[in-house]
Amino acid sequence: MNKPNHAPLTDDECHALTDSQGTPEVLAVLRQRLATDPDGQCRLTQWHHQRDALQKLYTEVLDDAVPPALAQAALKTGVAHETATHTLRLGGMVASVVLAFAAGWLANSSWQSTGAIDAAAPKLARAKLEHDFVRQASLAHNVYVPEVRHPVEVTALEQAHLVQWLSKRLSKPLKVPDLTAQGFELVGGRLLPGDTGARAQFMFQNAAGGRVTLYLGTLTVPAKAKPFSGQETAFRYEPQAGVPSFYWVDHGFGYALTGQLPRDALMKLAQVVYQQL
Repeated sequence: MNKPNHAPLTDDECHALTDSQGTPEVLAVLRQRLATDPDGQCRLTQWHHQRDALQKLYTEVLDDAVPPALAQAALKTGVAHETATHTLRLGGMVASVVLAFAAGWLANSSWQSTGAIDAAAPKLARAKLEHDFVRQASLAHNVYVPEVRHPVEVTALEQAHLVQWLSKRLSKPLKVPDLTAQGFELVGGRLLPGDTGARAQFMFQNAAGGRVTLYLGTLTVPAKAKPFSGQETAFRYEPQAGVPSFYWVDHGFGYALTGQLPRDALMKLAQVVYQQL
């Protein structure tokens, strides 16, 4: 019996998994290798997020008609390359597409290029901020969940003090969700640093010893980008480095519920948290 190949995935192999390019057999082998490749898992998660962010960024224009000047340039270039020989036709077609885009771009240089970039910048800034927020939630979860003696700074026995202290530090009245009906009891919480200010983490545990954490804090975007204030982000699932999270943004305040639970179970728990907060 051949031993499984545990060699780290190359960038090309990670790209193949990201875009599902390859036969089912090849992709199955790559997924098996990915299971023992933490670095590959991290890269794949980051690339998935970048792909999703780019798709969301241009969702509004994906179905727009091709600008006339761009279509005309593509047509002219395609006709010109019809004179190429049969052996070079494929290369000519590829080149025609590249030239068409270049010609179309130049012909449409006044096609709100600056405005499009300016409009995209706030969305990209918010997408990056959300990605960083969930990454920090996952890191904090991984660091403190395994702790036996010191998983939290303030235990559930001092819940009133914990909430008052963290509310003051985060400049927002906080509330600890009650998850006893879902089988989770509060362990306690702690204050954590974030990229743009203080963050808090509440930890919960079930009878089997399984733990979930609720990470929360204000999200502040650069001054040139539109603020989060008044905006919301619906529930989004993010498996950061194999650590599942559901996160959302409510009036400039971010929440991330993280734990090793099936996606549906974690989603239901996140909905309970959302309803109580």
